[in-house]
Amino acid sequence: MLQEIMPFVSKHPILSLAWIALLVAVIVITFNSRFSKVKEVSRGEATRLINKEDAVVVDTRSRDDFHKGHLANAINLTASEIKSGNLGDLEKHKAQPIIVACANGTASREPAENLNKSGFDNVVMLKEGIAGWSGENLPLVRGK
Repeated sequence: MLQEIMPFVSKHPILSLAWIALLVAVIVITFNSRFSKVKEVSRGEATRLINKEDAVVVDTRSRDDFHKGHLANAINLTASEIKSGNLGDLEKHKAQPIIVACANGTASREPAENLNKSGFDNVVMLKEGIAGWSGENLPLVRGK
């Protein structure tokens, strides 16, 4: 097997480096998600948190995307606002569960972890984000 790999690597060094970088990225992302305090929740669990535990939804998408459709009573804070500590009305909800939602579930980990570092103890991410939510025909509110 090694005899086959070495000629490939010598003929395709950029492709080989890209493959190694991709492998390292997958390992790092997997490691970070496994050991993160912030976990992913399904749409059903998110609904339960909203209805039974008065969870607050934080939508990290742009203002335009937020206005096109968001979960009811969601607060729109971009990832950069959360990172800079510009949390506005969210500060008064520290005791409640916080559900962080992005467009498709791939960009919510960093803002969720930043909220956790800011003293929000019960922070989760919405699996597959708003795309997954609307894909199951769950309700979205348009406008403000």
